[in-house]
Amino acid sequence: MLVHFSTNFVFDGKHEEPYVEADEPSPISVYGHSKLEGERRVLETGAHVLLVRTAAVFGGPHSFPQRILDRARSGEKLRVVSDQRVNPTYAEDLAAAALQLVEEGAAGIVHVVARECTGWDDFARAALEEFEVAAPVESVTSAAYPSAARRPLNGCLGTTRFPPLRPWREALHEWAAGLK
Repeated sequence: MLVHFSTNFVFDGKHEEPYVEADEPSPISVYGHSKLEGERRVLETGAHVLLVRTAAVFGGPHSFPQRILDRARSGEKLRVVSDQRVNPTYAEDLAAAALQLVEEGAAGIVHVVARECTGWDDFARAALEEFEVAAPVESVTSAAYPSAARRPLNGCLGTTRFPPLRPWREALHEWAAGLK
């Protein structure tokens, strides 16, 4: 079995609801196009393929909540995008779900993400709360925070093939507890 990980960036973010496995991809960035091309090539191999799409993975030393904490502790001003929504997904939960899917013999495209979506600004505030760091987070639009790659405004994934993982705030709490 071949397990391939992909991203919510294969979608354009124009839907109101979270994207599910049957939704047609339509990337808006070079990164999204390259990920979609990788998906297509993997699926065309004819191998037994499990293609896991996920979003906003955190848990390592360079993931979003850790970078926010580091910036806040160093006194940097925190300007964080508010109009992009994602399912912050804990890496440990994602890994456990992928193993479960492999053990079950799952194949094809499966979305594996945390239950519930949020804006990056609220994700930042939640990370700061976990560590009792008092730092203001200025919510800004994507237009006010230019990025090298366009990102979908609605990056939320839903699933019809696998139960959503636990709520992202619970996972964030566990991640934070492991660092305290």
